[in-house]
Amino acid sequence: MSLLELEGTTVRYHGKVVLCDVSLTIKHGERVALIGESGAGKSTLLRVIFEQLGGAAAIVPQDFGLVKTLSVFHNVYMGRLHRYSVWRNFRNLIRPERERIVEVREVLASLGLEDLLFSPVGDLSGGQQQRTAVARALYQGAGVLLGDEPVSAVDELQSRVILQTIQDATQTVILAMHDIDLALAFTDRVIGLKAGRIALDSATSCVKRSELMGLYAS
Repeated sequence: MSLLELEGTTVRYHGKVVLCDVSLTIKHGERVALIGESGAGKSTLLRVIFEQLGGAAAIVPQDFGLVKTLSVFHNVYMGRLHRYSVWRNFRNLIRPERERIVEVREVLASLGLEDLLFSPVGDLSGGQQQRTAVARALYQGAGVLLGDEPVSAVDELQSRVILQTIQDATQTVILAMHDIDLALAFTDRVIGLKAGRIALDSATSCVKRSELMGLYAS
């Protein structure tokens, strides 16, 4: 069953084409990596997908999108603001409910952040902030998780833990990635972008590393 379909999608910024005639179908349950050099159109395609899916998807943006003056708890809790009334959300800002604390701590534990529950996000390292952004997306509980370089600020071991946690918790995953080896290890489909066009679309099991490296050749 199709989750979304794009047909001949072209996106321009300031008169410049950044995504050109892109057609693709993504099915429920797929794990997809968007691969390509910087400027190839990965982030733009991810944004188009996010706009198409609306509230059905959670996203980990490249800039993390965190409120640094608030705690880790409050930033993760924001993933479910839409579920509750304004009054209840305000109350949780002042005095978090025990049940919400338990829920958020459980998500943070899967990413090794449970001890930082009430630490200000602005005091965290870049890697810890990135994991907080991942935790917020996971806590949202959407059936689809989109990530724009969601492991760029952590080491390989943490990257594998994060990606496995995402896989275990989410039905459909679409990630813009630079790391080819991680893409091959954690996705079942690779879409390669070059100069705003789809240059490759293959099952991970059928693609060679050298083919993906070709996306970075001049």
